[in-house]
Amino acid sequence: MTINLTGVSRDAAFARSLDSLLEARFASRLFAQDATLWGEAAAAEAASRLGWTDFADNAAEVVEQTRSIAEAFAADGVDNFVLCGMGGSSLAPLMITPDLTVLDSTHPDAVRRALESDLSRTAVIVSSKSGGTVETVSQMHAFEAAFAGAGIDPHSRIVIVTDPGSALAADAAETGKRVVFADPNVGGRFSVFTAFGIVPSMLAGADMSRLVGDALQVRDALSVDDADNPALVLAAALASGLPQRFVAELQSDASLPDEFGLWIEQLVAESTGKQSTGVFPIALPTGATPSGAPTATLVRLSAGEQSDGPGIGIAAPLGQQLLLWQVATAAMGFLLAVDPFNQPDVESAKIATRESLGEPPEPTTEVPSPAETRARLRALVRRDGYVGIQAYVDPSDAHVAELLGRLRQSLVNELGVPVALGYGPRYLHSTGQFHKGGPSCGTFLQIIETGAREVAIPGEETGFGALFGAQARGDASVLRARGRAVLSVETSDPAMLLRELIAAN
Repeated sequence: MTINLTGVSRDAAFARSLDSLLEARFASRLFAQDATLWGEAAAAEAASRLGWTDFADNAAEVVEQTRSIAEAFAADGVDNFVLCGMGGSSLAPLMITPDLTVLDSTHPDAVRRALESDLSRTAVIVSSKSGGTVETVSQMHAFEAAFAGAGIDPHSRIVIVTDPGSALAADAAETGKRVVFADPNVGGRFSVFTAFGIVPSMLAGADMSRLVGDALQVRDALSVDDADNPALVLAAALASGLPQRFVAELQSDASLPDEFGLWIEQLVAESTGKQSTGVFPIALPTGATPSGAPTATLVRLSAGEQSDGPGIGIAAPLGQQLLLWQVATAAMGFLLAVDPFNQPDVESAKIATRESLGEPPEPTTEVPSPAETRARLRALVRRDGYVGIQAYVDPSDAHVAELLGRLRQSLVNELGVPVALGYGPRYLHSTGQFHKGGPSCGTFLQIIETGAREVAIPGEETGFGALFGAQARGDASVLRARGRAVLSVETSDPAMLLRELIAAN
């Protein structure tokens, strides 16, 4: 085994957590797909969510199927791929394949840019486990119209990745679209080695056979009930600090993809952030300084050798890291006595979005200045809590992204608490579960871009801009209903607002 785990504080709380996992024979029972590990209430769902522990055969089949699709596209001169997906359907390919265009936003400018690419050489992967993800289905309909308008048969250029029996599966059967079925016994955030991770990444050029092979090298070692099992050690190290030390600040070096931390955020936050508890990973941008807060543990990630440093160090190739974190996340669910496979508060945000869609936003009676916004944030934040910046802006605007990073670091320096940064609506399918279902100690700053030129959703009365705004309002309403403090600031010029917020320190 090549996973090197260092810097774990082996105190009494850690020992109790590790002993609990060993006494329960957690690792061997997990890989035997024992659905009773997380209690009676979770057993029914767990019984259909453990296929990820035995991924090799299914992955090999999907690799072969995808290779045939890639060859057919290459013969037709198609070499540009766009992925329409959210959360578990998008974050793994986003991490694995930097050259893949991932459309996991409903911002009109992001949608328009994807639709206006060179469609003559473009294919679209539409990826949704349920087949009913509103963002993804809306994007598919927009691409169907765009292909048809360009004189291209849309069904020949769209690949569906979904579970058997879903609405998208029925659509593929009716229209003749290519379809690759995922393992229905794997949940979205655990699906990196299934069709959801393999198909988009491989079409865009990734060597998925190698990534799967790397994971297989450590599968047996991660399945043993041993005190040196790094997945059990990692789970015990992160869970034993709760409730006081609940944040894991993730710092990746250049040997791993920049987006690796985003994948961990969803996996861990959405799996453990419920019943007022949970471990909250925060992916630190390159060059960012950790908060140093007593609520946070620094976790340093590398695919190669690591130098000594603060916090926990994990050194392993990417494929091994992925399986390590999946096993550790399942183990954290056991230690926290939560169901790691459901996401009840993600559903609540979807419901609130549907209720908000089509309703005119409430008139703004007050527009606080940037200085007032920071003062309010300062007054609301808890010393034992965290701040979540929720950026409803175009995620591909590099200048705005740089300013968001500066604002995040400025708030860390001023407030002395961990600060998370998530793009809306992406975070709704990721850390959004923790924000609403985890400990009630978060303070949230929504930055909502308005005024973008609308892009229609074919067959719907509203467009992507309306959906974008409804998602922001819907999530804010659920957060407030759960007793969380939310500051929502709308702007037609997010770059200017961010500069003013940074200067207001």
